[in-house]
Amino acid sequence: MKIVILDAKTLGEADLSPIKSFGEFQIYQTTRPDETLARCENADIVLTNKVVLDAPILKQLPKLKLICVTATGTNIIDLQTAKEQGIAVKNVAGYSTKSVAQHTLTLALNLMSKIGYYDHYCKSGEWCKSDVFMHINGGLRELDGKEWGIIGLGNIGKEVAKIAQAFGTHISYTSTSGKNTDNTYPQKSLKDLLEQSDIISIHAPLNEKTKNLITAKELACLKEGAILINAGRGGIVNEKDLAKTLESKNIFFGADVLEVEPMVAGHPFLNPVIADKIILTPHIAWAYENARKKLLQMVIENIESFVRDY
Repeated sequence: MKIVILDAKTLGEADLSPIKSFGEFQIYQTTRPDETLARCENADIVLTNKVVLDAPILKQLPKLKLICVTATGTNIIDLQTAKEQGIAVKNVAGYSTKSVAQHTLTLALNLMSKIGYYDHYCKSGEWCKSDVFMHINGGLRELDGKEWGIIGLGNIGKEVAKIAQAFGTHISYTSTSGKNTDNTYPQKSLKDLLEQSDIISIHAPLNEKTKNLITAKELACLKEGAILINAGRGGIVNEKDLAKTLESKNIFFGADVLEVEPMVAGHPFLNPVIADKIILTPHIAWAYENARKKLLQMVIENIESFVRDY
């Protein structure tokens, strides 16, 4: 079989060599939309993370038998057309639960402690000039006793809850679908959760119910000093509204996802006025060492099971 990966660069330093055992393997680090068709037209199996395979392209790929999405979401694939063309689509799920949960806590802990500020204070040489052994300038808040609200109590939300509880937090959640009836933790309305929580973390998918779930209206409900973390999907939080609110309200924000990625030049989060209230990371919560290994192993298993049953 001929196998093609369209955006290997998105997997970081991944060992793709085991895939060669299934046939001829062509690796492309990145693929532009105008290159997609030519690179896929002779392939039996295509691997993609974020390269879109829509109906016009799929209809021109009669040889294609399998699409392996190297991520959980399959929104980049026209699933109906794939079905009509007899193309199987396999994704990977659950590989990054612990990775994303750890990253969520990392963002929260950094925002509560102002580690970035204190690290710079020491490395800039300012500590060398001090007349006392220490320096206190804000932050330094414990998680113990705080109210932690979770938006989206799926597998990742539950893992975050477990870790956060170990720090002494009180967990509650809201269901964005309205279908979650888990009674492990108190369930609240979104308004109550926002008003009562010291830390709020988002672990929901982006859909018609969650698009712009958090706007200026919801941000007005947050406590003074509250921390909001988006580890779900960009677009759930209205970024313009949040940037504006951060200018005038004493709240803090951490995010690993933005509505448009990579980040666009001149983004409102780049406003230096709010720099000390915000921590951003470039969509890496899923990409911790063991998570990437697990992802690749699941992709290989998807190819293996398809080839075996084909």
